[in-house]
Amino acid sequence: MPTLSTLILLAGFGQLSVLAASALVPLQLDWKHEFASLSKLHRQMYWVYGGYVVLGIVSLGLISIACHDQLASGTPLARAVCGYAAAFWGIRLALQAVLDAKPFLTKWWLVAGYHLLTMLFVAFTAIFAWATFAPAS
Repeated sequence: MPTLSTLILLAGFGQLSVLAASALVPLQLDWKHEFASLSKLHRQMYWVYGGYVVLGIVSLGLISIACHDQLASGTPLARAVCGYAAAFWGIRLALQAVLDAKPFLTKWWLVAGYHLLTMLFVAFTAIFAWATFAPAS
């Protein structure tokens, strides 16, 4: 079985891979058309919020890759960072269950991607929760 450190490292690469799906969202959800009726400020706010989410994912991914041993160490700071990551991905997983994406899953590869993302969100939440609450080694 892989060590917690190895799982955190793999989660780091997985988190960065989620950005490939994120890049498709504006096109697949036709943001240009959907947001056209919004004021300029509201359109800008959506892009800013999206940018912050991307920055958060990039940060978690890079920290997980660069500091996987430290994150698995069980120090208070490691547990705090992993707790944040578990909460971040746990909330995203909960949103996966609440948001209705079905009308937009019109192609087999979109359905497959949706389910792959769900599995990744489960894995990220579990790995970082384990790192948060596991007994110190």
